[in-house]
Amino acid sequence: MKTTASKKLFEAALRVMPGGVNSPVRAFKAVGTLPHFIARAKGAKLYDADGNAFVDYVMSWGPLVLGHAPAPVVKAVARAAARGTSYGAPTALEVQLAEMIVEAVPSMERVRLVSSGTEAVMSAIRLARAYTGRDAILKFEGCYHGHADSLLVKAGSGAMTLGIPDSPGVPADLARHTFTAPYNDIGAVERLLEGHRGNFACVIVEPVAGNMGVVPPHPDFLNRLRDLTHHYRIVLIFDEVITGFRVAYGGAQARYGVTPDLTCLGKIIGGGLPVGVYGGRADLMKLIAPDGPVYQAGTLSGNPLAVTAGVETLKLLKKSGVYRQLEERGRQLGEGLSRAAREAGIAATLNRVGSMMTLFFTPGPVTDYASAKKSDTQAYAKFFRAMLSQGIYLAPSQFEAAFVSTAHTPADIAKTLKAARAAFNKLKIN
Repeated sequence: MKTTASKKLFEAALRVMPGGVNSPVRAFKAVGTLPHFIARAKGAKLYDADGNAFVDYVMSWGPLVLGHAPAPVVKAVARAAARGTSYGAPTALEVQLAEMIVEAVPSMERVRLVSSGTEAVMSAIRLARAYTGRDAILKFEGCYHGHADSLLVKAGSGAMTLGIPDSPGVPADLARHTFTAPYNDIGAVERLLEGHRGNFACVIVEPVAGNMGVVPPHPDFLNRLRDLTHHYRIVLIFDEVITGFRVAYGGAQARYGVTPDLTCLGKIIGGGLPVGVYGGRADLMKLIAPDGPVYQAGTLSGNPLAVTAGVETLKLLKKSGVYRQLEERGRQLGEGLSRAAREAGIAATLNRVGSMMTLFFTPGPVTDYASAKKSDTQAYAKFFRAMLSQGIYLAPSQFEAAFVSTAHTPADIAKTLKAARAAFNKLKIN
């Protein structure tokens, strides 16, 4: 596979960007190779600067449920761009998108558009602290909620340990307000909430974890979180930046039947363009300025290009049969990968929820961050490189998700499984 152009671009990027990239995972360090620079994309395919084509399962890290550059969305964005790219003023389209989100996600009675998932989460936590008058937050090990200081915290020696900074530049005084518990461990949550009664403003969770790889919630985990946060009068925040409009039209809360107080959504509601939204109960959201004292603002909030893409994307996702197709394609790929690994004698565990999945190189089960970390990352790196060489583009990290779109065809799935069988057999020999 020719990589001359990508190598030259990476050399140039290293001279002007930290690590040669604008987001760390893109450097491909975890998989022991160099990144491919993408020139264009269409449907389920990526095309790099050297002209190589790949079946893409990263899908811009999840939001491209309809695949790359769906024609109705592209045409609508082009028309919007001709009318102006940014106004810093209200538009009819942002009202329309907000109405569509409120209709799709009933727990979001009022919403505020922002420019990223990180901004949505940061704002939701500020709101929860203002509403409760408390400072502490509880997050789960392995769940990523953006790079705001309060959330760049790792667990200590156990679930009762105070948070410590996970990145230089995060003040220890700020990090001490962040507590962590193992994902799916409701007992640890209950002990923390009881042991620090009256201190917690919110519990924030990915209802389906997607940033330690895909880890589904145990059957009663989300319901018990809802019960406990009600009992202790704590705000429950669902971070659905990945799962919103991905695992169901109304997100994971629709799939599992659990109603949070606040919800954060990301690029899916902008068809992959930079956008986010947070929203929830009206009595909470009325605290946001200008109605209330909680300040949050942004010049690009409700950007006309992102909002236009979002309206067109949600119209298409609402059509009958879309999620049945996504579920079936996800099932075919997930079952095929599991079968291929098993036939090759490779120790692997496939976790899937709808059209998002992760193949962990561990016998499993994978139910939390600790069990995910047992994965053989070197085996995954070899598998990744073998798949890439056959034209299959996976996430360049064991601890990420693969995403199927409506643009993936049965032929794409068949090609992927053929490549996987060859890659597994190569691992077995080595």
